[in-house]
Order: sequence, then structure tokens, then C-alpha cells
Amino acid sequence: MRTFLSLSVIFMCSVMLVFGLGCFCNYYYPVKYQAEIIEASKEANISPALLASIINVESGYKKDAVSNKGAVGLMQIMPETAEWVCQKIGWKYGEIDLKDEKTSIRLGAEYLAILNSSFSNQETMICAYNAGPTKVKSWLIQEAHSSDGKTLRSIPYKETSQYLNKVKKSLRFYQHRYK
Repeated sequence: MRTFLSLSVIFMCSVMLVFGLGCFCNYYYPVKYQAEIIEASKEANISPALLASIINVESGYKKDAVSNKGAVGLMQIMPETAEWVCQKIGWKYGEIDLKDEKTSIRLGAEYLAILNSSFSNQETMICAYNAGPTKVKSWLIQEAHSSDGKTLRSIPYKETSQYLNKVKKSLRFYQHRYK
């Protein structure tokens, strides 16, 4: 009887732990808009896990998010950046809604593809998504921040450094979801 009770307690604790872990993961790493993420990642040739990670860090999957700097939607795209990406992919900027999840994901994926062609290192590309490509290119030519002009050994913006760490942490989770 004692063994049965011990096993029952262990089983219940295990169930609660698994349930609690699931709730934790679903709260901090939501899995939404999978079809849109997969479609956009294929179109732009970008990892769906990376796309999901950036959405998670940028907006927490809130499609109506607007930052205090004016970035909009799931991918937190600045309107000027969206207009530039639209020109690159042949969309009419005046006809898009940055709060529309499919539009935001597709524009963000296309922007990441453009950054990917400019930066050979994924971490540098992620930094460019946050700080802007011009700023990151200026860091890459400074010996204090890069020894090879391709990778950053130090990131002068604390916000960008923290952003990169959050995306990398999120990416570890989403890589298992988007195999």
C-alpha cells in the first residue's frame, strides 16, 4: 500500500510538472500563425524557427502591437522599412496593413531575406533587424567591435545585445517546433 501511494504521488507530481512546463512554454513561447510563418519562410528562404523567434521577441505575438518608436505589427516593422521592402518585392505600400498578421509576417520574412544577403552571419543579421543595417555595418568596420568585418565580437548597444540573446533563447525552443 505504501509503495502504491508513493508511486501515485510521484505520478501526480510528474503530471503536474509536465502540465506546468507546458503552460510555461505556451506562455513564453506561443505557437501561433504557423501556416503563415511556414508559407512566408518558404517564400523568403528563411528559417521558420527564426521567423517565429523574432515575432515572439518583437511583439509577443500581438498583431496590433505598436512600439513607442512607431514599429507596427507582429514583426514590429517601421513604416519606412515596410515601404522599402514593398518596393523590393513589388507590393504597393499604400495597399498594405502592417497590423495584418499575414502581411507583417511576409514583410518581416522578406526583410530578413534582404538582411541575410547583406550579412553572412545569422547573429549579425539579427542585430541588423533590431538596430538597422546601416548601424551594424558601421560596427563591422570598427576593430573594437569586429575583427573580420562579418561577425560582431561586441555589440555597442545594450538593447541590441539583449535582443540578440532573447532571439537566440527563443530560437532554441522554436527549432524544436519547426523541424
